[in-house]
Amino acid sequence: MPKLKIEDLEKIVEQQKKTTSLRGGAGRVKITVHMGTCGISAGARKIMAEVMRCVEESGASDIIVTTSGCAGFCSREPMMTVEVIEQAPVKYVELEKKKVNKIFDEHVMKGNVVKDYALAIGSEQTL
Repeated sequence: MPKLKIEDLEKIVEQQKKTTSLRGGAGRVKITVHMGTCGISAGARKIMAEVMRCVEESGASDIIVTTSGCAGFCSREPMMTVEVIEQAPVKYVELEKKKVNKIFDEHVMKGNVVKDYALAIGSEQTL
């Protein structure tokens, strides 16, 4: 294995900073992949990997990617919620890579909700 140069280490640091910044901080869009045990068993890890791939390929630096536990709709997993600034959050269900790509292109990048894949628009409210 060749020796690492300072330039190689700087590239690694920058790549890690970019990946980390997608998971926290302020952004225009927040994507939450629901990863309770039901979500994971339904394929949420593959969904998370696809979301991260989409974000990385887009070059966008204003998208936050995070996870949460179970959203309470186990039969509709895998799921994710997309929150765009000044828009109601949208919960997407029964996801697969093809759906994630369309949601990313249409909703995350252009602000257009993909109603065919949405379970609910808006937040739950408690009294």
